[in-house]
Amino acid sequence: MTLMLPSPASPLKIGTRGSPLALAQAYETRARLGAAFDLPEAAFEIVIIKTSGDNQALIAADKPLKELGGKGLFTKEIEEDLLSGAIDIAVHSMKDMPVAQPQGLLLDTYLPREDVRDAFVSPNVSGLDQLAAGSVVGTSSLRRRAQLLNRRPDLKVVEFRGNVQTRLKKLGAGVADCTFLAMAGLNRLNMDDVPATAVNVEDMLPAVAQGAIGIERRADDSNTADLLAAIHDSQTGQRLAAERAFLAALDGSCETPIAGLAELDGTTLRLRGEVLRPDGSEAIAADETCAIEDGADLGREMAQSLLKRAGDGFFDWRQ
Repeated sequence: MTLMLPSPASPLKIGTRGSPLALAQAYETRARLGAAFDLPEAAFEIVIIKTSGDNQALIAADKPLKELGGKGLFTKEIEEDLLSGAIDIAVHSMKDMPVAQPQGLLLDTYLPREDVRDAFVSPNVSGLDQLAAGSVVGTSSLRRRAQLLNRRPDLKVVEFRGNVQTRLKKLGAGVADCTFLAMAGLNRLNMDDVPATAVNVEDMLPAVAQGAIGIERRADDSNTADLLAAIHDSQTGQRLAAERAFLAALDGSCETPIAGLAELDGTTLRLRGEVLRPDGSEAIAADETCAIEDGADLGREMAQSLLKRAGDGFFDWRQ
């Protein structure tokens, strides 16, 4: 079958949220597709979709994500437009994506992964160890909250919702002494002026799929599948297969402090995983290797192993 390429007269519609980072990811997708098929920017249309998670009143309230409706807050309207045909593809930050997609949609294209590390952001100090007891840390991530309290129970952690710019504004206003962002987001936004220090993954294991961009499409749209195949990064896909299998087997959700990172070395995949009590009082970790093609199986096996080690009461969030 002949591949039908988009054109200025019939552009490929790329759905995205309207935050600066979401737009940067959509622009990167457009640029990679344009380069792959020698197409002008006009062959693509960026469609900004406002999601429930973009509600300014919810952001200002600084409530935990689980109280607002979970990760689906950032995808529901976009996926509805994808299913209806209003857009052709949707661009997502993979760390924000639920492990299951609505029936009729597939998430199987990934761009080359950016820096996976967290960024410690503070105008005054360059690391967690330099914070005085009682310092206030702003974060909306249950994973970061649990990891911080596990390592520094003397700190005070407060909710800190919003996009990168909103959280930096709150930090500047003195709502907290420091915060954490993703290095990938800062890099994609070229925000070299932010007082950020990358945190080694040995000190703070990142969120599952952090730094990865995923592209969602309709399952029955074979032409778009062929277009996306040209920009898919197979190594990112192999890493995320292990990480997201680990997350899925743990019933990962916005109520779950889970970290995970897969890395490749030749034909070997190394997977590190961590689960924590939400209050940071206990953490259980694992570190194993396998053949790359067995990554998803290892992810599921690691999750089951951590569940057994945790014992009764550890996963109260699953009740």
